[in-house]
Order: sequence, then C-alpha cells, then structure tokens
Amino acid sequence: MFIKQFYKEWIGAFGQFLVLLSKHVFSHYLNPKFQSFESVKSTFVGKLYVQRGKNAQVIVNLVVITVMVLGVVLGPTLVSNDSQASAVLSGAFNNKFAFAQENLGTGGPEGEFVFDADNVLIDPMTQVSEKPRAEVFEYTVEDGDTLAGIGKKFGVDTDSILWLNKGVTEKRLKPGTALKIPPVTGVVHTVKTGETVYSIAKKYNVSAQAIVDFPFNEFSNDETFALAIGQNVVVPDGEMPDEPISSPRNNIANAITPNAGAVSATGKWLWPAAGTITQYYKPWHKAVDIANRSGGPILAADAGTVIVSGWPDNSGYGNRVIIDHGNGYKTLYAHMSKLAVKAGQTVKRGDKVGEMGSTGRSTGTHLHFEIRTAKGYADPVAALK
Repeated sequence: MFIKQFYKEWIGAFGQFLVLLSKHVFSHYLNPKFQSFESVKSTFVGKLYVQRGKNAQVIVNLVVITVMVLGVVLGPTLVSNDSQASAVLSGAFNNKFAFAQENLGTGGPEGEFVFDADNVLIDPMTQVSEKPRAEVFEYTVEDGDTLAGIGKKFGVDTDSILWLNKGVTEKRLKPGTALKIPPVTGVVHTVKTGETVYSIAKKYNVSAQAIVDFPFNEFSNDETFALAIGQNVVVPDGEMPDEPISSPRNNIANAITPNAGAVSATGKWLWPAAGTITQYYKPWHKAVDIANRSGGPILAADAGTVIVSGWPDNSGYGNRVIIDHGNGYKTLYAHMSKLAVKAGQTVKRGDKVGEMGSTGRSTGTHLHFEIRTAKGYADPVAALK
C-alpha cells in the first residue's frame, strides 16, 4: 500500500516537471521574441570581439594623465611637511629613509658616510661623471693648493699640468695664479706645419689610435685624420720627450762616475737608494718616493746609457738623471742635490748617479724613482721585489 502511494506521488511530480520544462523551452527557445533578442545580442558581442583592444591606448593615456594631474595637485601637499613625508617614505622603505635622513642631517655617525638600518653604507656625496672634458680650461689657484692636489682634483697628473704651464713650479704657485688644466692626463699639442696624427703620436710615445679615439679631437678630414695648422690636439697619456741637456747647473758632484764603456742591462733591478718609502705608485704618482733625511747616494738600478742629466726646465723633477737600459726600459731619478754622471755616458748596475736632495717639486729630501716602459709606467715596488 505504501509503495503504491509512493510511486503515484513520484509519477505525478515527474509529470509536473515535464509540463514546466516544455513551457520553458517554448518561451525561451521557440518564442520568436526571444530568438530576436538572442540574434541582436550575438551581433553586438561579435562586434565587441572584433574591436577588442581598439581603445586600449586611449585608456592607458587617460590613466597616465590622471596620475600626473594628481601628482601635480597633491604633490606639494605631501611634501609640505618634512616629518610627514619622512614618515610616509620610511614606512614604504622599512624606515631606512628616516635613518639616513637623520644621520645625513648631522654629518653622519662616521662623519663622511652613514649606514642604514641593515648596516649598508650610504654615500651622501654626488657621483661625478667620468666623462672626459672637451677642452683646456683655466683654474685659479686658491690658498693651500698644491700641484698634486690640483691634479688629483681634476683627474690629471702633475706633469700634465706642468707641460701645459711652462715656468710654473710648486714654489711659484700662489693664490690667484691662473693655471691651464688639460682635459685628461697627457699632452695638449699645437699642430705645426707638416705634422700628422702619426708623427704626433710617435713624438709623445702613444698610438695614433689613442689620439683618434679621444672624442673631442677634431679633424679637417675624418677619413684621413688630417689636421689643421694651429689647432690643439689632445694626446691622452702622452709623455713629453726628454729635452737634451747642453750643460747641467753647477751642482755636479766633484767625483764624476767614470764612463762604464760597453754595458748591457741585466734585467734585475737594484734598489736605487736607502731610506723609507713615503709614497707608493698611484695613478697620479707613477713612481715610488724613498726618503732619507741625511740624503745619501743614488745608484743606477741597472746598466745603461745616461740620456738626461741636469735640470732642463727649472721645475718638476729638479735635478734628474734618466737612464736608457736598452731593453725597452728607462729609469728616472729625480730631486737630486748633486749629479754624478753626464748625458751620453754609460753606467753599470749599482754605479752612483748622484746625491739625494730636494730640488724641483719637492717638500723634503727624497728620491722620486720611476720605471718607464714602451707600454707606460711600471710600479717600481713590484719590479724591485
């Protein structure tokens, strides 16, 4: 009895479901009005699909313009209160900005630099571009300036400044003096009749390519690198050729080291003087300084021919000796008080070439010792080890 009743109710409910389903199908899928609506909707959606992304650029531009307008309008309000701005930025950067701002305002816990909360070094100094200058400019010497300090300030060595300012010495360097500063370490050459890039490069012991590659050198013909008479050419890392000495000053030692005759370099360097190293090889000081208050003899670091002995220019190195060792190396011994050799003679390794002194650009008795190669300067301390 119960089962029959159940089936009867189930069959009745299922019949009602079928009736409702048929009504739904007719009203939504068979009704002409519904079919018209679906047709219009499909057409509209199709057009949107075909034109997808058409207005994307317009929308992006509007967003950017909106952000810019908000920045201009609200920017002054945000930064009008320094403490508020600091709070906002410190929150965004985990309080690092506030820490750096506090320390920079007082000079920093280390004086020149400060560290953030993660102990990361913060450099408050402006980063200076290493792009070379285009041309020579004038610098007015200030109180306390030295040639070495000026050279370091502008990224050139002192020789480059001296070559460009004939007659200038450390002793004559007074406040108000106008110095010409070259754009880079090297020589600024004024072109003369018959000179070419190649002859200039040979004169200053550099490659012609180095002159051509300097971005501010100009040529009257870019294909042949022709130069105009009278124009200035920058020779990066150029070396002024040694001037021949007619006769050194009256400071030659009484005992002249005799000519050594035929000699050849051993390739092993000898320490040229006894004393304390007061300055090592650096980009702006391509030598080693050996100081000794009591002076003492200066010895040839290796055998060779003396090509310079004297003080040709009243500045710079002072009394100096340059020895050509015949194997691609030359050595220079500067600031001597007395000379013991003459240009043109030969010396053996260990022969005395002079006495330590403080002539030229020097602040005390010492030897300025350089080792020069065809490729540039060598670190004397590394070579003497």
